[in-house]
Amino acid sequence: MKPKLLLVEDEKNIAESLIFNLESDFVVVWAKTGEEALLKYQGNMYQLIVLDVMLPKLSGYDVCNSIRKKDKETPILFLTAKHEEKDRIEGLKLGADDYLGKPFSLDEFLLRVKALVRRGQKSLADVVVQYSFGSNTINFENYEAVVNNQTIRLTKKECMLLKLLIEKEGQVVTREEILTKVWGYDTIPSTRTIDNFIVKLRNYFEENPKEPKYILSIHGVGYKFVSK
Repeated sequence: MKPKLLLVEDEKNIAESLIFNLESDFVVVWAKTGEEALLKYQGNMYQLIVLDVMLPKLSGYDVCNSIRKKDKETPILFLTAKHEEKDRIEGLKLGADDYLGKPFSLDEFLLRVKALVRRGQKSLADVVVQYSFGSNTINFENYEAVVNNQTIRLTKKECMLLKLLIEKEGQVVTREEILTKVWGYDTIPSTRTIDNFIVKLRNYFEENPKEPKYILSIHGVGYKFVSK
């Protein structure tokens, strides 16, 4: 499965040219206004957002600010004619990862896009090695857990899913994000597979798996981990 990119650009000729050059490597979702961008962002998992600044009504700065209030991770690339130093500083202060001024080299644009997507795909194994909650201790390095003083073995996928939920503690993790970050782009299982893995994790770590207090279901969206 190709990475998904949200392109926010109100100039049709520029957008169509970028889509033509991106669609061999990405699934491109096009939004023509800031309002449309926020609607298409909701409930979706993107590997990159390419964002024009000068948009009708809601500016690219406003869109970036809105997204960054709840999402610190998705890479954002500003692509805009406003590329004086003060404009770049403003964009970076709002949380953009890169800033490319118009007119631009298509080759440079594509290189920056691919670099940002790679940067956003850091291995889950790079962040947490061991984590404890309740009477459970998880070691993500050797795929083992201690539950009520008993050691159990976990599969790699079970560890990756649990780690993703823990790293986003208190946040809702959508099924789409789980699919892309745990199973990757090449092999996408059904959402029922995710549900089965969640059942297994609850059986391991919840005192009462039917009334979980750590791994919670968010109906119609995904799951959330809370440690207390």
